[in-house]
Amino acid sequence: MPPPRFTFEQLCDAEDRAQAMRDPHAQLRLAVHQAEGYRTFLSSLTGLLAAVFVLKGQEDLSKLSGCWRSAVISLLISGFAGLITATWLSVLATHDRPGVEVYSEPNRLLSYEKRRTRTVWLQVEAARWLGLVSVLAVAAAVIVTWLAPAK
Repeated sequence: MPPPRFTFEQLCDAEDRAQAMRDPHAQLRLAVHQAEGYRTFLSSLTGLLAAVFVLKGQEDLSKLSGCWRSAVISLLISGFAGLITATWLSVLATHDRPGVEVYSEPNRLLSYEKRRTRTVWLQVEAARWLGLVSVLAVAAAVIVTWLAPAK
């Protein structure tokens, strides 16, 4: 299949968009926008998992034998602590730390935007993986409460 043919105007528009996407300010705006969405997702997920565990998990963990009870408690603590940490990372990615100096000198501003964009992407990536591991930990805790033998 031959490659599609584009008009000169389409190619010029595409080049303008590509140039705009390489702009540090646009990259930072995009990174923060993604972090905002991920922050909302993690907050909702944490609430949903808490509700699911309360509604579907075993009502009384004391009915589980010692090692199973300890495993469930450890999984829940680590899972919810991880979700809270992931949410906090996404909040930091979205809002930055208070008191950040706003640069009026163009070189410093561009350097800050590039550095901040890298920081936002790293925080979102860390939050994404931490969120996944945390969800798996909470899900494992729920499954253990369903399947573990009672005393």
